[in-house]
Amino acid sequence: MSLSETVASSFVNYFEMLRGRIRGLVESVPDADLWRRPYAYGNSIGNLLLHLIGNLNYYIGARMAETGYLRDRDREFTPQDGPSSLELLARWDQTIDMVVATLRRQSEQDWPAAYSAERADGVNDRFSMWLRCAGHGSHHLGQMIYLQKELEARN
Repeated sequence: MSLSETVASSFVNYFEMLRGRIRGLVESVPDADLWRRPYAYGNSIGNLLLHLIGNLNYYIGARMAETGYLRDRDREFTPQDGPSSLELLARWDQTIDMVVATLRRQSEQDWPAAYSAERADGVNDRFSMWLRCAGHGSHHLGQMIYLQKELEARN
């Protein structure tokens, strides 16, 4: 495999792992708890998942795959009684499908290609944005795991 194929394959494996971990976590939480905020200063699992969906659809979908996605970032964090876990997970699966398809289309020339987007200070190339999105996913997965454990302890 070329370096480009190795990088793409590694990111595909990572985002598929992220899909499964988040899917399993959301499926283990009752819909009534999905939008519950155990801390006044924090987010719900549902809001964090909406945020990851918006993040990937904007930074990868709109800016690389040219999907036309328009992001409303503030809405991702608005307290709400949002969609059911089934609907939310369907959106998550569609998002990861788009991410994986975009990764599989990356050529050797795409990784170092210039990149710019709102709120992407310090990111100048596509590889850096892929790396940032992967790290961002891990960050919020960790928060979701913590929230899941806190919700279980309170029930």
